[in-house]
This record gives sequence, C-alpha cells and structure tokens, in this order.
Amino acid sequence: MSDWLAFDDGRSIGRVSSEGGVIVLDDEHEQGARITLKRGLNYISVSCHVYGWIDHTRFFSSANEAEREFNSMKTDLGRVMTVISSKPNELRIWEAISDFVARFP
Repeated sequence: MSDWLAFDDGRSIGRVSSEGGVIVLDDEHEQGARITLKRGLNYISVSCHVYGWIDHTRFFSSANEAEREFNSMKTDLGRVMTVISSKPNELRIWEAISDFVARFP
C-alpha cells in the first residue's frame, strides 16, 4: 500500500492554484507532504511541500519532463518523510531535505 493518496480525494485536479496554474496532478503523503504538478500559461511546474519544513518548486519546458520528474520527486519525497517520521535529530532531517533539493534543483 502506498503512503500517497490523491489530495482532497482528487477534487483539486483541474482547479486553478494560488499561483494561477491549473492543477494536473496532486498527491498528499499520509505523514505530511504534498506534491503538485501545475500547468500555467507560460510554465509547467512541480511544487513539493513538506508541512512545517519546506516548499520547493521546479519549472519545466515540457509536460512529459514534468510528469517524469513528478514521479521521481514523489519517490524521493517519500524517503524524506520516512526520515522525518523516524524522529531523528533535526540535523538528520535537514540533511535529508538538503539531499532532496540538491538532487532536484
């Protein structure tokens, strides 16, 4: 079973985000993260939010690239959530987050 579920039971798909892009993919991790693919007039982006820790957004030139990266980022974001849920010291959490951001600049 996956730790990821459709955010808001999928009701956010097709809605306009606060930045003005249309939400294409939107998943939430049970332990407190969200990953969203949005398509705007002049951009395609993937935003990651680890509640209480970080917001990280990347921009892409094609929908195919964005979808591929969405899936890779979602997998690695799940690993970050595993670190956070293991309740290590805060330095270890920041190391996991830093590794994630370095891998997905």
